Amino acid sequence: MQDKETIGFIGIGIMGRSMAGHLQRAGYPLHVHNRTRAKAEELIDRGAVWHGSVASLARVCDIVITMVGYPSDVESVYLGAEGILAHARPGTHAIDMTTSSPALAKRIWEAAKKKEIVALDAPVTGGDVGARDAKLSIMVGGERAAFGAMKAVFGVMGTTVVYQGPTGAGQHAKLANQIAIAGCIMGVCESLAYAECVGLDRRTLLASIENGAAGSRQLSVLGPRMIDGDFAPGFYVKHFVKDLGIAIDVAKEMGIELPALALAKSLYERLAAGGLQDAGTQALYRLYVDRIAAP
Repeated sequence: MQDKETIGFIGIGIMGRSMAGHLQRAGYPLHVHNRTRAKAEELIDRGAVWHGSVASLARVCDIVITMVGYPSDVESVYLGAEGILAHARPGTHAIDMTTSSPALAKRIWEAAKKKEIVALDAPVTGGDVGARDAKLSIMVGGERAAFGAMKAVFGVMGTTVVYQGPTGAGQHAKLANQIAIAGCIMGVCESLAYAECVGLDRRTLLASIENGAAGSRQLSVLGPRMIDGDFAPGFYVKHFVKDLGIAIDVAKEMGIELPALALAKSLYERLAAGGLQDAGTQALYRLYVDRIAAP
């Protein structure tokens, strides 16, 4: 039986920690790098090899997966002098699972091809719960053969793994996902705010509507958190603002008008400006709660 590929994982955050952990438990030799080593200690204690730099990790891995914060981070990690493409071996598969720019995904693919490195963009959706339970939806862009070669790896982290098309298509699919989520969260907030204002029991309301036509993951998972005042991050407000901003920019470039997306972005920017940038996306309800509580 052939030994499993050595995987390097860069970005051990709320989701990355769980994703890397699943790969480790599946028997893949795991190497890790993060800006803060403390977040990777649990993986290191279980046998992962720590690297103090991206370059060091990239030199020794067959597959390098990144799950970082912003397009600027992605650009640095891949295209910088100490980045993946400058130090990975020919034949390495480099998989960016960050939600980032489709245009940047294409730049990375083009630069990688010159180095005989195979690049895929494979952003995910499912939040902290999906990452923890290995039930993420993974949207993959790049060469179909590369997708086939990496499908088993993706299957360790998610249950819905879909090839979307050529390079950048994975990022476009994720942006479409974020646009849908933004509208859903606004709807959940307004529904629960309305229920509270007219004197309905919000939990009773949820039990009544979550399995009907209004049902959604945002309603069933985030609705109870909103009611409880639990705004702990499953997905950060600041990262959602980033995602919606990328989607707005792409839409403008293509001449597409998306008014609900523009409204969602403005509301989340207001939330972040109010100090809740590190809260979860369900914290949008705070804007409504504060209005209800206002004299």
